[in-house]
Amino acid sequence: MDRRISVVLIGAATVAFALVAALVVGGNDNGSSLSAITTTTSQPKSPQTDPVVASSKTAPTTTTSQSKTPSEARRLTTLRTINGAISPKSVVASGRGLVSAQNMMYQHSVTVYDADGNLVKTIPDSVDLTALGAAGHPGISKGSPVEAAYSPDGRTAYVSNYSMYGSGFGPEGSDSCNAGDGTSESFLYRIDMKALTINAVAAVGAVPKYVAVTPDNRYVLVSNWCSAAVSVVDRSSMKEVKRIPVGAYPRGIAVSPDSRKAYIAVMGTRDIAVIDLGSLGVSYIRNVGGGPRHVVVDPTGRYLYLTLNKDGQVVKVDTTTGTVVGRVNTGSQPRSLAISPDGTALYVVNYDSNTVAKVRASDLAVLQTIPTGEHPIGITYEPTTNRVWVAVYTGSIVVMQDS
Repeated sequence: MDRRISVVLIGAATVAFALVAALVVGGNDNGSSLSAITTTTSQPKSPQTDPVVASSKTAPTTTTSQSKTPSEARRLTTLRTINGAISPKSVVASGRGLVSAQNMMYQHSVTVYDADGNLVKTIPDSVDLTALGAAGHPGISKGSPVEAAYSPDGRTAYVSNYSMYGSGFGPEGSDSCNAGDGTSESFLYRIDMKALTINAVAAVGAVPKYVAVTPDNRYVLVSNWCSAAVSVVDRSSMKEVKRIPVGAYPRGIAVSPDSRKAYIAVMGTRDIAVIDLGSLGVSYIRNVGGGPRHVVVDPTGRYLYLTLNKDGQVVKVDTTTGTVVGRVNTGSQPRSLAISPDGTALYVVNYDSNTVAKVRASDLAVLQTIPTGEHPIGITYEPTTNRVWVAVYTGSIVVMQDS
């Protein structure tokens, strides 16, 4: 009788210990990027869900715990350099432990890595457009992946192709093109991040560059450099529902946390185009500076941060007033930038200085400047490990720890 009571008591104690341990582990700051999103200025719409089921491939092999220290108080240190058959124009984190590099026409591929930098798969950009429902291009076509964006759940990637190569395509894209000059239009790819295969395409404009997915998962937005317009693609149908003229050479896109507005850096002007995602009408924030290239929005939706390619600056814009409230020089030719999940720090690649600058978002003070390889051009923040990935155009990726 006493032995039975002892067994019961030991079993109950074991269960209680396990419950306490689960609570302790569950309470640490090691969540996904969604757990770090701060309150937005208005209630976002309910996200539409993707049909793709996540797999073990969406998790990194090992991760470090996320720090509760604000990003502005951390220090960047270089961890490793990734080499291989790559020429990355951009790197983009899924928010779920994968990072993709888009390697243009030089490698005709998207390379996918886990959060520790291990290669998961190289995805060729060759597609049978006819099999994917796009008429007029028989046989196998090739793309040139330039930028990417992920669905909010990280299960789907959307990749723009600077130019397409194959039957039925006209003149190849170039940065010196102009709207209406006959430059061939291109396609947006959809990649299933479970199977790591291209499973759909959408016809867009000429020389598509930046891609953004709205937080409500309704639209995929694509800036068409040579068409001087933004394609609004319905995510569920993968059809372009509207092409919105915005001005010469649109590039960067940032979407407000409530999915109501998209901000477009129109690089051939001094302006930001603002698309109302309800009416799909457009207005402008004028005269922010010369050659706005890349744009990010802070987690509250109030502030934009832009790189100015012509002026060589990073600027901060208050969206409530449409005014520039801060400027800073970070290096020669700032190209792309990323923002930390908590919104306190910016990370800027300086193409001609061969550096990354870490900048405090509140006052635009430069906190650190770190050397990279030659011509850093793309950057992303990987939230499951607090790491910054830098695409170096000459053929490498530099990974830095933010701790």
